[in-house]
Amino acid sequence: MIGILGAGSLGRLWGAVLPVGSVAFITRPGEPTDTDLSYRFRSFEGPESAVRVPFLKAGDEPELILVTTKAGDTLNALAGVIDQFPVDIPILLFQNGLGSQQAVAARWPERPILAASTTEGANRPAPGLLVHAGTGDTWVGPLTESAGLCVNGAVAILADSGLAIHSEPAILQRLWQKLIINAGINPYTALLNCANGEILSAQLYQNTIDELCRELSELMSAAVQLRETPESLRQRIEQVARKTAGNTSSMRADVLRNRPTEIDFINGYLTKLGKELGIDTPVNQMLTERVKQLSSH
Repeated sequence: MIGILGAGSLGRLWGAVLPVGSVAFITRPGEPTDTDLSYRFRSFEGPESAVRVPFLKAGDEPELILVTTKAGDTLNALAGVIDQFPVDIPILLFQNGLGSQQAVAARWPERPILAASTTEGANRPAPGLLVHAGTGDTWVGPLTESAGLCVNGAVAILADSGLAIHSEPAILQRLWQKLIINAGINPYTALLNCANGEILSAQLYQNTIDELCRELSELMSAAVQLRETPESLRQRIEQVARKTAGNTSSMRADVLRNRPTEIDFINGYLTKLGKELGIDTPVNQMLTERVKQLSSH
């Protein structure tokens, strides 16, 4: 049995694509467990189908726990349920940005904590409907010492979904690659209230993207010894923006629905890291502050 903590879009995607009967959602304290979670699932290249996923019952011990909560909720959500599970059950984190993963690994260093970076896309355009909007790859790697022995098992379990799953020993570097894309697309889409591809012609983007990429290049080099020129980072950001031109970023969706964004774990994380490393990050700081102002309204 696979337990999923977090019944948002990504959690529901795993609930839909993993084999029927092999997965259950984990409730938080006080939530009922006597009903199933039902929704419609529109697969990437297939017909719509009905999905029904039960909730994990007291005493059930999953062989793997997927944590698909928002980055800002992760530590508290795990703290509320983790003591009911044996210390050797692998916990796989699926959060955007960086910072929340390190916080979990630091809080429970004795547990096998893994992190994932995925390019799978899912959204909920209507109540009770989950759409697999884009297919890609998922990489899994260890964050704590004991997690190193669990990577292959976690990859094998997730491979039953039919999605492309890979092991990644250097998972932090992989998470950084995704962080770069998120930092260069998500805040602009939220501030401009537009789809990913539309940022490329916007004045805010044009006026700040080169300086943003300079900041990203310096931070990557100092933090994880990944060396990329600002020009190559801009090229990569714009390639993804064009490839996903019609998509709505999670940050824009959060603003539109009056939900907290993950800006503190994307550009906010980079701003904080810059202060620790003595690297100026004025564009990351500006984007962070403006998205926070947007969210507060």
